[in-house]
Order: sequence, then structure tokens, then C-alpha cells
Amino acid sequence: MPKSATPDTGSSVDSVAAQFPKDIALKNGRSVQLRLMNSRDKAAVLGFARSLPANDLLFLRTNITEEPVIDDWIENIAHRRTVTVLAIDKSAVVGYASLHYNEATWTRHVGEIRLLSGASMRGQGLGRILAFEIYEVARALGLRKLIAQMTLDQAGARAVFEHLGFKAEALLTDFVISADGRTRDLLMMAYDLDGHSNTVVL
Repeated sequence: MPKSATPDTGSSVDSVAAQFPKDIALKNGRSVQLRLMNSRDKAAVLGFARSLPANDLLFLRTNITEEPVIDDWIENIAHRRTVTVLAIDKSAVVGYASLHYNEATWTRHVGEIRLLSGASMRGQGLGRILAFEIYEVARALGLRKLIAQMTLDQAGARAVFEHLGFKAEALLTDFVISADGRTRDLLMMAYDLDGHSNTVVL
């Protein structure tokens, strides 16, 4: 018998919001605050995006250094199509994890995870912490399957998701073209939330 019901993402988003903000410690002992992104974060997110190394920007789905892109991002949050957890260090954004989903399509049980840590935070465990937090958001929203997409160049991102239990499901040759005009292979990884425990080892 097929599983019924659309994920209840309405009141669930409010319950997710109640879990934030929270403070976490990185490997070097540095404290970072995690909280949900809102419309007041536009300037801070733009500042973060524009501080990223040029190579990082090559692999982003959209150009988050542009104001209209951030405006669309904020609109999706307002319409509950996206939930984004920001990592904040002394009022500056130093990383984020986003969950993208759509209640009105035949993939409404699926969420896509996107995450990025600032260069100064890499190697300190922030990527894994953000991935775990957004993973728990997806579970709270009642989603059943998570996907993450990346190019084969992004070995660090792949390692993070493999650690969380994601498995490679598809490799699409020359499927994406980056800002430098080069085509790259796209790796799709997936995780089935049904039947798994709440515990993920970090």
C-alpha cells in the first residue's frame, strides 16, 4: 500500500524555528551561532558570498553575489519553499546549509540540501555540523528522501555527505556548465529517511 499524505511542512517550520538559535563549538574551540535565515540577513549573506574565493563560486547553482538572487532566496524562505541555517561568527555569516523543497509537485517528499562553509572555517567541522542540522530540519518537516548534487571536483562536499550516509545514485556526464564555461559531470547523492534512526555520527 502506498504511503499517504503530503509532508506537513506548515506548523512543522514553526517547530523547527523554535530550535534556534543555538551555539556550537568547532574543533578549534571557536564558538559559532546557528540560526535560521530571514529577510534581515540580506546584507550579511551578500557579504559572505562576495568574500568567497572565486573557485567556490564556480560550483554554485546560482550566483549568490547578486542581490536579485538573494531576494529570490529570501522570498522562497518566506513562502516556505526553503529553510536555511546560517552559521554566524561575530555578526558575520561564515557558512550556511539550505533545504529546498516544493509541496506542490510529485517530488514533494524530497528535499535537496545545499551547503557551503567559508574558507576560514574549513577543516573545523562546520560543514558536517551544518549538514546534520539541515538533515534534522528535513526529518522534522516530514520529508522522506534527501538529495545532494555536486560536481566530481567537490571531493570535500562528497565526503561530508558520505559521512552522513548518503549514497551515489547517478552520475550525469557534462551535465553542468560552470561560470568559467567548462562542463562538468554532476554527481547526485541520496539518503532515504524512512526506516533510519535519528542518530547520525558526526
